[in-house]
Amino acid sequence: MGRSAAFFDLDKTVIAKSSALAFGRPFYRDGLITRRDVVKSAYAQLMFRLGGTDEQTMAKTRDYLAALCKGWQVEQVRQIVAETLHELINPYVYAEAAALIEEHQAAGRDVVLVSASGEEMVRPIGELLGVTDVIATRMTVADGRYSGEVEFYAAGPSKVEAVSELARQRDYDLADSYAYSDSMSDRPLLECVGHPSVVNPDRALRKLASENAWPVLEFRHPIPLGRRLRERPAVPVAAAALGVGVGVAIGIAWYGRHRRTRTAPVA
Repeated sequence: MGRSAAFFDLDKTVIAKSSALAFGRPFYRDGLITRRDVVKSAYAQLMFRLGGTDEQTMAKTRDYLAALCKGWQVEQVRQIVAETLHELINPYVYAEAAALIEEHQAAGRDVVLVSASGEEMVRPIGELLGVTDVIATRMTVADGRYSGEVEFYAAGPSKVEAVSELARQRDYDLADSYAYSDSMSDRPLLECVGHPSVVNPDRALRKLASENAWPVLEFRHPIPLGRRLRERPAVPVAAAALGVGVGVAIGIAWYGRHRRTRTAPVA
């Protein structure tokens, strides 16, 4: 048998927002997008957080972002992401997701982020989490600029194709591997592994999980990684036990320590 791996969707699974839309403000500040684009991005972000996206909406978002970034310098985008990552992404990492990633790594599994967002955004987020392997959308580049075309869109069935190819290259046993996602569009990804779990699911995904007896995880505590490491609960979290109870426990542990710090007498 081959090795096992753990595949994590990114948006609303590992972080509590859309990674692709989180950088709208710095892109506007640096002149890459207009004020109207900022408003449209903010609206899309709101809709994403309220209800997620179906495949048609995701395709429209893909085409919109591809056209929007046409002509942008790739290096400029990378620099913006690097400069704003800790402000825009770090505070929104779910503590439960970060703990689960660490548990898989401690068990000897490779962890892979699988996201429809651009690779220039996903890879630095992965580095923030201690994850070096990512599957993400790749834009076509010509002479250091985006051409306005999509080379590979990491969504839906395309995610499974990329995961399967990586499994062949590295001899992963998908039947012994794990996958986590909040989105119904990731049903193919969840079904291609032996240990799927749904995270913060909507009604449709929750129903699918119930029909297939998949674990349902509730991640509710986005906490900056530096603070989470300082205030980590004393008892290790087992990957197989992560669920509603563990999520609440992490939150209670963090709140209790935060409250004690605030109420401690000043010397």
